[in-house]
Amino acid sequence: MTAPTVTPYRPRERVGRYGFLQVLYAEWTKFRTVRGWVTGMLAAALMVVLFALLVGLSGNQAGSPPVPIGPDGGPVTDSFYFVHQPLAGNGSITVSVSALKSSIPKGPGDLRPGTVPWAKAGLIIKQNTRQGSPYAAIMATGSHGVRMQDGYVNDTAGPLGPVSAESPRWLRLDRSGDTITGHASTDGSNWTKVGTTQVNGLGSTAQVGLFVASPPAVGGGGTAGSVSTATFGDLRTQGGWAGGNWTGGQVGAESSSFAGYPENGSGSFTGSGGGFTVTGAGDIAPAVRDSLPTGGHLRDILTGTFGALIAVIVVGALFITAEYRNKMIHLTLAASPRRSRVLVAKAIVLWTVTFVAGLVGAISAAPLGERLARANGVYIFPVTPSTELRVALGTAALLATASILALSVGAIFRHSAGAVTTVIVAIVLPYILIAIPFIPASVSKGLATVTPGAAFAVQQTLVEYDQVASNYTPYYGYYPLGPWAGLAVLAGYAVASLAVAAVLLNRRDA
Repeated sequence: MTAPTVTPYRPRERVGRYGFLQVLYAEWTKFRTVRGWVTGMLAAALMVVLFALLVGLSGNQAGSPPVPIGPDGGPVTDSFYFVHQPLAGNGSITVSVSALKSSIPKGPGDLRPGTVPWAKAGLIIKQNTRQGSPYAAIMATGSHGVRMQDGYVNDTAGPLGPVSAESPRWLRLDRSGDTITGHASTDGSNWTKVGTTQVNGLGSTAQVGLFVASPPAVGGGGTAGSVSTATFGDLRTQGGWAGGNWTGGQVGAESSSFAGYPENGSGSFTGSGGGFTVTGAGDIAPAVRDSLPTGGHLRDILTGTFGALIAVIVVGALFITAEYRNKMIHLTLAASPRRSRVLVAKAIVLWTVTFVAGLVGAISAAPLGERLARANGVYIFPVTPSTELRVALGTAALLATASILALSVGAIFRHSAGAVTTVIVAIVLPYILIAIPFIPASVSKGLATVTPGAAFAVQQTLVEYDQVASNYTPYYGYYPLGPWAGLAVLAGYAVASLAVAAVLLNRRDA
């Protein structure tokens, strides 16, 4: 690597009261007069933008089914088997659940018994059978007891324990206007209120009845579709029910390929004498990353951060190693006998320039990439303007802090190739390993916790939900640390390296 020629700055006055400002200006003069360093920063910003455009243009999913949108505007999973009747006005429905058994496909046509912790069987009131319409439900689950859920994101715990013929659960759902109340009982006589919620938009007539959902079982780094069957009994209704036969069907039938049924399978129900057996698949929940195979999020748009990192690491290391190579470090240190202030001045100049370049790139890339991706049929998880700004600021800070780490390691090694290689291995290698889907979750989370690669947490925008089993790993955009905590890990490495570099700079002959 050919080192650039550095023009030393010679202050006209002795270093005195305002000496540090003179040193700071000298370092800024050095940086802006070396064309290669300025070009490197411009290239970093352009890489963020260009990769965003490539990601937006390459994700053609025009034939994919639309993503259901919930009442709050967020993406949801809304697919389950529903046995229902219309309820006009106020009323209630009561049922017992005496069995909930799940099966997981092990191969084509091969269903085997298994545990699906968030399998659901219970009562639901829903505006209509359109995916994403408002609802509230009370249910027994595979491993989490009785729950009351509404709005796709709200989850309230009720009595614990699994259901069985020896230990059934009675469930009741009451409607009074838009107020929905859920109760649970172990004997059908003594009731415990689980929760009350307001469900706006139900309308004067809503669809109410039994449902079964069976989300994919998570394990071994992947997911497998599941099917669950529930046994209901002692069905009772009060209020403005239309009467007549119960209607059964799969909500979200257009997405049946993701529902989890075995090949040529489907949901079903049979009923007689107040008892029903219902088989269903799918889930009613907020959408998470691996539940939308064709979806993306803001981190995907900012993939160019990877290339930009390499550019700023190279510039950061050269900002000091070039002076060692050209023997200009002697003049620099002679102009400022307090050597550590030279290193601090370099760090301030480098961090500021890199932050500005990264911020321009991120702010330009995010809206362009999102617009192109959506135009090509790719669903992008929505974020608030404040979150998008946080990601842009965080991305800029990530690049700037990485450049300081490169500067510090460059001062320690005094050799550009060794410094660049070391910092790339420390930051970029964890990023690459995290991006491998079959890396064990424990390894992936460990890398995203203790290595400088933890700083990529600043780009996370997705939310984990306790009531949704999923692969919450960095590969899917879920980091073990919060955004700023992850950046703090990188900052810790940078500050520690800068301190070591300052000590060595003061002890060594330049």
